[in-house]
Amino acid sequence: MIKIGIVGGTGYTGVELLRLLAPHPALEVKVITSRGEAGRAVAELFPNLRGHLDLCFSEPDSKQLAACDLVFFATPNGTAMQLVPELLAAGTRVIDLAADFRLSDPDEWAKWYGMPHACPNLLAEAVYGLPEINRDRIKSALLVANPGCYPTAVTLGFMPLLEAGLVDASRLIADAKSGVSGAGRTAGVAALMGECGESFKAYAVPGHRHLPEISQSLGRITGDPVGLTFVPHLLPMIRGIHATLYAEVNDKSVDLQKLFETRYENEPFVDLLPAGAHPETRSVRGVNSCRIAVHRPQGGNTVVVLSVIDNLVKGAAGQAVQNMNLMFGLEERTGLNGIALLP
Repeated sequence: MIKIGIVGGTGYTGVELLRLLAPHPALEVKVITSRGEAGRAVAELFPNLRGHLDLCFSEPDSKQLAACDLVFFATPNGTAMQLVPELLAAGTRVIDLAADFRLSDPDEWAKWYGMPHACPNLLAEAVYGLPEINRDRIKSALLVANPGCYPTAVTLGFMPLLEAGLVDASRLIADAKSGVSGAGRTAGVAALMGECGESFKAYAVPGHRHLPEISQSLGRITGDPVGLTFVPHLLPMIRGIHATLYAEVNDKSVDLQKLFETRYENEPFVDLLPAGAHPETRSVRGVNSCRIAVHRPQGGNTVVVLSVIDNLVKGAAGQAVQNMNLMFGLEERTGLNGIALLP
């Protein structure tokens, strides 16, 4: 059995990770850390885990964590980079669900996250954990940077077009919407029901922290910097991301439906819908799937790609489990075969 440790298991990403790991047949969760909840039963804080996980939160202990085969960090940005070097030195593999190792440039990281990077020497070693791009590298990785939720939905939507060189990569637009769980479990006025209920707004238009991550991913596909306008929005719902993506096609004779079908036909967690479809966020609630539909309205030059994920699953914890399966030679779908919740 794979011995698993989790650092920071008290947020929405943490409980989602526990929900997926508890019934996983190939592992055992050995330790879950939380300074604020140390000594408290996990199932007391998260009653959905009652009867599935008999474990208490504990203070972070580097020796306990180093005894694990793999440690997940479900912590705020800036935490993992303080502990990861010690774990890697002990031979423990790491998946970080925060942003500490997503950007390859430490100066760019400091610019967007407001602090110097604690171990910039590890940025080149970290593998960006989007399996649809880096599957082979993830298998042998010691350190995986789990992608952000917006970057997952946007990158998977644009990728076939950019790989084929079919669109103007200098004029990409990503209009994306997220449920409030994307803001985390920490109390905040903006996430109160009285503030966000029955309302809809854009935010961080001048620049969102996921912008450099998305631009980096798309630039790696094209081999050159891209021009991306990224506008996130807050929706009055709990889970889900809907990304509406726009690009200008340079060859209208290409069958875009066939292009996407070919690119994703062997991807277990990308579901290309039939021509003319409109994916809904509720269709992926609770599962590790990205559903995509591609359109070219009125047969014009503009391509519109619709991409939906559950921000807590394919956008976070589910993708982390997918990466873990790859790292330990397990079948990629192991523990991730659930069916979305409806209604």
